[in-house]
Amino acid sequence: MSISNTANELPIKRIAIVGSTGSIGRQALNVIRRHPDSYAVEVLTANTNAELLIEQALEFQPNTVVIADESKYLQVQEALAPHDIKVFAGEESLISVMEMSTIDTVLTAVVGFAGLKPTLRAIEYGKTIALANKETMVVAGEIVTRSAMQKNVPILPVDSEHSAIFQSIVGEWHNPIEKILLTASGGPFFGKDRDFLKTVTIADALHHPNWSMGKKITVDSATLMNKGLEVIEAKWLFDVRPEQIEVVVHPQSVIHSMVQFCDGSIKAQLGLPNMELPIQYALSFPKREADNARRLSFADYPTLTFAKPDTDTFTCLALAYKAIEKGGNMPCIMNAANEVAVAAFLQEKIAFLDIPDTIATMMEKSRFVAKPSLDDLLQTDTETRQLTIDYLNNK
Repeated sequence: MSISNTANELPIKRIAIVGSTGSIGRQALNVIRRHPDSYAVEVLTANTNAELLIEQALEFQPNTVVIADESKYLQVQEALAPHDIKVFAGEESLISVMEMSTIDTVLTAVVGFAGLKPTLRAIEYGKTIALANKETMVVAGEIVTRSAMQKNVPILPVDSEHSAIFQSIVGEWHNPIEKILLTASGGPFFGKDRDFLKTVTIADALHHPNWSMGKKITVDSATLMNKGLEVIEAKWLFDVRPEQIEVVVHPQSVIHSMVQFCDGSIKAQLGLPNMELPIQYALSFPKREADNARRLSFADYPTLTFAKPDTDTFTCLALAYKAIEKGGNMPCIMNAANEVAVAAFLQEKIAFLDIPDTIATMMEKSRFVAKPSLDDLLQTDTETRQLTIDYLNNK
């Protein structure tokens, strides 16, 4: 017997959130909180934040929770035992719960390479994917898209830019895309030169002008690596060539991205910066849920500006294009080096400009595989991380 939404007679969607304690996960729970007749939480997972995971589980009463940090298992298990919530720990448990027959949609909200395995397992078991983990497509886009096609599994983008592209092509399935115009805010250092970037601090890099995000993605936005990752993700999500993706700096972050069609027409999706809207669209698709989010007033934005990205100063974007043009395991190398370098920057071990320099060096030094299997990509990630750590320790 299925639980139904009495308002529209559609069954309630049961959601698994991989990374529920992170920025995207918390905002997804806000969406679910506002629409209890449409969604139910089936699974919550976290890496180390046991306290917040417990708090979320007590509120949403999922079937199952997973804490990846096995040392936190007893803390979570003891807190939730009286509430008939199953508790598991470790990476393998996080992957295995994706097989649960009671899950309809998996929101992959975890940051980094860690999102790949649970996403692939969820696809294998036929779950709809709401994808917020861009690294999954960066590292293994060919494998992921092929698997999704074989299993007839939809991958619904959650990133605001990719959601905007997706919304622009709904109803245009038979009209080929001529060009994707992928917008970028420019981050906190738009218009700055390399001399300025030599002195930026962690606090500077984490001060994004428009969006509130986790630390890693905010630093990626400051280096423009986030936009580079989005270019690669867009290539796989929308089956276009890298040269069909043009990055446009749009500091107001009102136009979230655009699609140009073969007749020259351009469709865009606009709105105020608010990640809960693309999360909600991915969860509710093809329906749009009513919401009381603040509306865009064009009177508040009399001027919308656009510029080309400065890839001479912000070289991470150029490195991403280089990686996807090279293909093979090169995007995986780039991503692993970036994750290690950003972590080192956040620990004050390297300077801001060391991030792109480190990535470029690893892309030259790491072992290239032209047609990698999943095992090749897992090995590439491990090898590149260690190579990057050794390189930074010897600087």
